[in-house]
Amino acid sequence: MDKRRIKQIVKKAVKLFVPEKRTIANVVSIDYNHLLKGRTALITGGTSGIGYSIATAFVKSGADVIITGRNQEKLNNAVDSINSTLTDGLGGVKGVILDNTDVDSFERKFNEILELTVDGTLDILVNNAGLLGGNIDTTTLDEYNAVFDTNLRGAFFLSKVVAKHMQENSVKGNILNVASSSSLRPAISAYTLSKWGMRGLTLGLAKMLAPYGITVNGLAPGPTATPMLHTDQNNITLEANPMGRFAMPEEIANMAVVLCSGIGKMVVGDIVYMTGGAGLLTYEDVNYDIKL
Repeated sequence: MDKRRIKQIVKKAVKLFVPEKRTIANVVSIDYNHLLKGRTALITGGTSGIGYSIATAFVKSGADVIITGRNQEKLNNAVDSINSTLTDGLGGVKGVILDNTDVDSFERKFNEILELTVDGTLDILVNNAGLLGGNIDTTTLDEYNAVFDTNLRGAFFLSKVVAKHMQENSVKGNILNVASSSSLRPAISAYTLSKWGMRGLTLGLAKMLAPYGITVNGLAPGPTATPMLHTDQNNITLEANPMGRFAMPEEIANMAVVLCSGIGKMVVGDIVYMTGGAGLLTYEDVNYDIKL
């Protein structure tokens, strides 16, 4: 019997005889404030998960927000859901259909986005849209390309469009890249490789754009309880993580506000790792026992 089969049998036995551990996080979400008042932000992949939480936190911090997605119904639902929670005097959220893999549409789409802003300028770009997958033992070329085109190529070219706009309009803005703790790990998937690339892009953009007053940083979540990875909000146990649980998207969003506000102005070219120790202290939440 091979080692993988033995592991599967042991795991099933443990589930049968050991009570399931349940973890619920007591997360502190950012309260209404004016840290981003007067700012306009574009957040890719904002219909769910981390992007949705960042959009919510930005609006609660006074920003006007435009989120992107590929599905009109999901986009409408996200916009309505966020706007329904607002109080007077804060920003709002709008939605635009944008496919991160369709680089040729970026210039045209960006002009549409600027028409939705208050004064025709954009202050913040959050490159959040992403896909999991591309494991070396199972991936196809199409899946590999889809992951890279969404996670890295799209962020590269959208950053180029937005950075040019900021330079030409003397906008002292922010670009925030949602990286991953995977960029610390040995890479055996298209996803991990793309996040290594995002880490490098963050450093390069930061060095290039700092002289223009444009601040570039990255956020690197560890395993996070989002629809892409984990959907049971009533049990976020992750025993392989030193913290014992998944991160919550609201926790990532809180830090996004700090990094894009005046509070984080001297944080330049950094990747803020919010991993609970995954990747920083251990790789035990990733399986490297793969036979090709």
